[in-house]
Amino acid sequence: MKVMLVEEREVKAFLEQLQQEGLLTEQTRPVWEMILPKRLKRMYDVLNERTRYITVLMEAVDDPHNQAAVLRTAEAFGVQDVHIVTGKAPFSPNRLVTRYADQWLTLHRKPDIETAIGDLKRQGYQVYASYLGEGAIPLSDLNVSKPTVLLFGNEHSGVSEEALSLADGTFIIPMYGFVQSFNISVAAALALYDVTERARRQAGTRYYLPPEERKALYEQWMWQTLHPRIRKQLEQQGYTVR
Repeated sequence: MKVMLVEEREVKAFLEQLQQEGLLTEQTRPVWEMILPKRLKRMYDVLNERTRYITVLMEAVDDPHNQAAVLRTAEAFGVQDVHIVTGKAPFSPNRLVTRYADQWLTLHRKPDIETAIGDLKRQGYQVYASYLGEGAIPLSDLNVSKPTVLLFGNEHSGVSEEALSLADGTFIIPMYGFVQSFNISVAAALALYDVTERARRQAGTRYYLPPEERKALYEQWMWQTLHPRIRKQLEQQGYTVR
């Protein structure tokens, strides 16, 4: 009984904390009252590590397994946004590989690489492309003192000439064996691990989401974690997530 009372107090204190932070409101009460506190806590912990300081741009990545692997890697390292320019094949990531990681991400589909890079630069990002050619700097030398986009190209042809001309620079992951390159999914994992670790230390609070973005994302996650049947019932009652 005492243990139960302690747990109840902890739950009450946690819900009050989320309300004080503006993540739970009276408007969203119909949603969050249907979610177990343990689930709310898990989403809250993940939210606290989310970033838009580092983001990913995929150009003409055609293989569904590679598409999925990059999404799963981005989600695992707390990167919220992934920007996509399709190539010869549609963007249709393999569900067995993503394990639905993509449902927690914000995907931005762009019509072409010029638009994608232009939009990101206008938002204050520097764009660095993964590239095996001359002039590429080692990944560890990539300066992450400002918001950064990691650009990955097609599995076979790499980043396009147009993308290279628009990017701020190129990087390479040093290799010391006989192989000349990594698979894109491996390259993305290595690059994101290094860059997010360094950016988290250098950028400080700038690395994490501001309050208004935290609130919007948390509400979105709460909504999508509900069973579709419950979402439909709430919609019929006039409730919709922003």
